[in-house]
Formats: sequence, structure tokens, C-alpha cells
Amino acid sequence: MTSSSTPSRAPEHLVLPTMSEVPQTPEGSPVDDSTVDLMLVPVAGNSGEEHLVALAFSTVPLLVEAMGEQQPWVVLLTSDLEEALRGSGAQSVLLDPRLAAGAE
Repeated sequence: MTSSSTPSRAPEHLVLPTMSEVPQTPEGSPVDDSTVDLMLVPVAGNSGEEHLVALAFSTVPLLVEAMGEQQPWVVLLTSDLEEALRGSGAQSVLLDPRLAAGAE
């Protein structure tokens, strides 16, 4: 996967792929007491060591384009992302990733 250029200003909300369906409000946010298993992927750093990153998208259409219509997701306030990822092992967030050319 590669990442598109980072927007100069972070979006107010982020769309995050999840490992399974999550009870949601009509706006797509998880219901308050829901546990959400966000999708984390290993990525090789410059030193060759792998670390976990969380995938995030600025819009639902970008998530669907990259991951397909069947991919479950939730919407979180960007300001809540750090707390949502606490304890997950994610060391960074990859915003609007796209499949590399020729990948399926």
C-alpha cells in the first residue's frame, strides 16, 4: 500500500476500517459502550523493522475504493483517534492509503 499526500489540515472526522461490524449511530459513530477492533497492518519502516499502523480514511468513498463495499467501518472524531488507539500497538496512522499499482 502507498499513501496519498497528507492534507494540509486534518479532517474533523475519520473513517476507520474495523475487523467486524460494530453497532453504530445513524452518523456511523460507534455506540458509546461498543468495543471496536480497528484494523491494524504491519508496515516496514526505514530500518526494515515492522511496526503496526492504523488505517484511516477522510471519506467513506475513499475507504470503499481502497477496501471494497463489504469492509465494515466506523466514524470517529479526529480528536478522539489517539485515545481510541491507546493500547492497540499502533505506532502511527496511515491516512487515505491506496493499493499499489497492480495490487488486488
